[in-house]
Parts: sequence; structure tokens; C-alpha cells
Amino acid sequence: MNITTIGIDLAKSCIQVHCVDVHGKRILNKKLKREQVVPFFSNRPA
Repeated sequence: MNITTIGIDLAKSCIQVHCVDVHGKRILNKKLKREQVVPFFSNRPA
């Protein structure tokens, strides 16, 4: 899984994360609660 672009939609109670690869193909589309955001991004490779 080679993520090149991450889009984040901020809202009051949940955050939508959208990840695509170099070809623009969607790799991940995930809905997170606020307390899940930091653990989610800390577990992603640099």
C-alpha cells in the first residue's frame, strides 16, 4: 500500500480520511472519531 496523497475532512464529531496512490486510485476511505485520529496516523509509515 503506497499512499501518496491524504485528504482529511474535518467535522465536529468525526473525521473522514481519504488516501490515494500515485495513479489516483483510492486506497483507503475511513471514518474516524476524534480520539482515533492520532493513533491512526502514528501507525502509518513515514
